[in-house]
Amino acid sequence: MRKTLVHFFTIADYEEEELWLRKQHRNGWKLVKMTPPCFFTFEECEPEDVIYRLDYKNSEQTEEYMQMLNDFGWEYCGKCFGWLYFRKPASAAETDEDGELFSDNASRVEMVSHIVKTKLMPLCVIFFCCVIPNFVRVLFGDYYGGAELFFGILFGALFVIYVYMIVYCGLKLRRIRKKYEQ
Repeated sequence: MRKTLVHFFTIADYEEEELWLRKQHRNGWKLVKMTPPCFFTFEECEPEDVIYRLDYKNSEQTEEYMQMLNDFGWEYCGKCFGWLYFRKPASAAETDEDGELFSDNASRVEMVSHIVKTKLMPLCVIFFCCVIPNFVRVLFGDYYGGAELFFGILFGALFVIYVYMIVYCGLKLRRIRKKYEQ
């Protein structure tokens, strides 16, 4: 039996996503597929404590990388928006380090920096180059037809969403980076 759940996680919520996937597995649902933007397909299984970990690589992962993780007991679950999904039974993690993909905090900081450069910065560019100019043009334009009202509402909503996402993700990724830099 399969089920699909809709759950939205931002680029800064990957640790919460790992915990959510673990909880699903404990409840007898193992992850089989992720479909953009926020659809998770699960297959019924025996309830088990399984650790899920995500790594962000927006390029193709190498065979060597995948083999290394496999050698450490990580099962590859799939990829979505550059995020790689792995899992491992909690019983196979004898130490805290065995339950982590990264062997050191420097690697975690590097991943967060990569997320900022390849996900958050493009979001900012789109915001400053597309959303703001169009919002201002519609807001201060001398058009007052139905289309302008529609685009005014659209770009107003996009403005609010982008500001929220940039601030929320920026502050959260900064906190995560500081946590691992200490």
